Formats: sequence, C-alpha cells, structure tokens
Amino acid sequence: MQDQRAELEWREDRIPVSTRFDDPYFSLENGLAETSHVFLAGNDLPARFCDRFHVAELGFGTGLNLLAALKLWRQSGVTGKLHFTTFEAFPMSPAEMIRAQETFPEIAEVAADLAPHWSEDLHQITLPDLAFVMIRGDARETLPAWQGKADAWFLDGFSPAKNPELWAPELMAEVGRHTSATGTAATYTAAGFVRRGLSDAGFAVERISGYGRKRHMTVARMGGT
Repeated sequence: MQDQRAELEWREDRIPVSTRFDDPYFSLENGLAETSHVFLAGNDLPARFCDRFHVAELGFGTGLNLLAALKLWRQSGVTGKLHFTTFEAFPMSPAEMIRAQETFPEIAEVAADLAPHWSEDLHQITLPDLAFVMIRGDARETLPAWQGKADAWFLDGFSPAKNPELWAPELMAEVGRHTSATGTAATYTAAGFVRRGLSDAGFAVERISGYGRKRHMTVARMGGT
C-alpha cells in the first residue's frame, strides 16, 4: 500500500481526475473556493486558530487544502505554528501536485514556499509556522495507530459512492476518537451514512448549504449542540 501512487488524467489540462476512483481531485467550478467554503469556514476558521492548532485530513490529494489553510493562518496573524497531519493512500508525484496547484494563482506564494519540500517519499515538512506530517497508507490501518488528536478535521476523500471505504462507520469512529474535546469536522458530502457515522462517533452533526452545485455539505462538532 505505501508504495502505491495516484493514477490520474487531466481535464481541461488543469483539473486532475483519479482514474482509480473516477473522480476529480477538486471542484470543477473552483477548487480553492470550495476548500474555503467547506473546510475552512466549515470548521470556523480562522476564528479558532491558536498556537499549535491541529488540522487532520483524510485525503491529501493535490495539497490544496494545506496551502489554503496555511495562507489563511498567515493572514490571520496568529503567532506560533500550525500543525497539519494528512492521511493519504495514493500520493501524487511532486510534479503532479505543483501542476495542479498552479491552477490557483491566489496561493502561488504559499505554493512556492512548499514546492522545494515535495518529494516522492514525503513524510514531513517543518517551517517556522508549519509542522506538516503525511501518514501514508490505508487510513483504516494508519489512523487507529495515530497518537494525535485534531482540533479540526478535513474529510476530503473521493466521493462516498466511489470510495466508500474512506467513509465507513468504523473509520468515522476513529475520526471521533482522534478529535479534541472541542474539535470539529467538515466535509463536502451530505451522504446520510456519513452523517450517521459522525453522529455515532460523538459529533453533533448539521447539514448546511454546500459549495456551488452541491446543495448540501456536513459540519460536525464534538459533543456540541
């Protein structure tokens, strides 16, 4: 599993599409705007940012969510370090990630900071304001073994219809076990079984307006009301 790579093709020469899951890596409308709406606003960021705030993510993909989060962190003026842990089974090559990121000039400065650190065997990046870790392999195996807890989860696997394993109740239970007492989660999907899995994991779950053509998305707060 750890040696497997992303298999993709390009749509309109700028949008990577997984051939394994027959699903694009980000919104065909505007991937960066979707990240902002779903994962940043959906986790009440930047308002909750503080030193050592920990984001965890299922599905690293192009790295777009990391870049958007780091840009927002820098814009917020919070001092200290953002911690970001991602779980990825099929990592893209550095060249593929950079090509995808170039679609969004708004994050070019952050992308340029991180570009020298991408590698075929990437596991971590340390910057003055970032502690990034990539945990490779099947999240059903790697997440239970993780010792950390997240303040905010970005649940960004491929569509539940295409990649149901990454949304299974057992994995959502692990997400819950690896969330801080005041932690949150957000995802672009409003699939009923995903929302039920998060609820069973201890989250208060809400369906809200989604991005673009997606009518609904899901936000969740641990033990919240």
